[in-house]
Amino acid sequence: MYTQSITRTHRTAFILAIDGSGSMAEQILFRGRPITKAQAVASVTNGMLFELIERARRSDGVRDYYDIAVIGYSGDDEVYSLLPGGKELISVAELAAGEPPIKKEAIEYRLPDGSVTLREIPSPVWVEPEAAGQTPMCEALRHVRDIAAEWCADPAHADSFPPMVFNITDGEATDCDDAELRAVAKQIKSLGTTDGNVLLVNIHIAAGDTPHMVFFPSAEEASYPNRYAAVLYDCSSPMPEVFNEAIREAKGPGALPPFRGMSFNASAEELITMLNIGSISVKTE
Repeated sequence: MYTQSITRTHRTAFILAIDGSGSMAEQILFRGRPITKAQAVASVTNGMLFELIERARRSDGVRDYYDIAVIGYSGDDEVYSLLPGGKELISVAELAAGEPPIKKEAIEYRLPDGSVTLREIPSPVWVEPEAAGQTPMCEALRHVRDIAAEWCADPAHADSFPPMVFNITDGEATDCDDAELRAVAKQIKSLGTTDGNVLLVNIHIAAGDTPHMVFFPSAEEASYPNRYAAVLYDCSSPMPEVFNEAIREAKGPGALPPFRGMSFNASAEELITMLNIGSISVKTE
């Protein structure tokens, strides 16, 4: 299980669900400067999309190794695609063929003398920051469930590495109770291919430093600062062995698997780490 390499014959899918509620306007420190959570998440998402394209690039062009969906949710029950043209699921080659706007982003660099400076680098922008309204997370996950179910039902994907779903939020769902959220998460995790079930990773980001941080927890760490952290644990997938090495590298060699695909009160740097581990650990051929 979870051993199928990603090829053009056995492609996989990455599905991101991004909280665009009003609280995402809160500021965090990201790459040496204060920006909103929404801006940080958009920057990290754009970086991940660029990385996925580059990982699929070969001498003959960008190969269709995976399909990609980026779903936003905000307002009352508003769920929508954040990809160009409003398409919900596109191939990495189609994403690469587009012409996203290029914007300059300030990145912190440490100089040889130890001082820090900010440099502006050009970056492609597929996803813009959003921060308005409520947090219809349950409706968003239902939408994700339907996308993943259709993808898994395609005979062409029967033996593929199953889709990975990343839900990035800074708060609780406003359109359901804990039981409903657990139920829809269970439905997502029950989907799959012959290689394994869909992997659901929940990432809760914080506005500042906190002693109550949970990051790819193991069973021995199952003590949570509040009810919502426990709910996220229940909603998230156990991580397959293929991810253990990267998770232990991030957590420390003393960390013991199995790990759960969730974080609570994650910093922007931890958000990057979670997405990198999820998207890079799977073998591409």
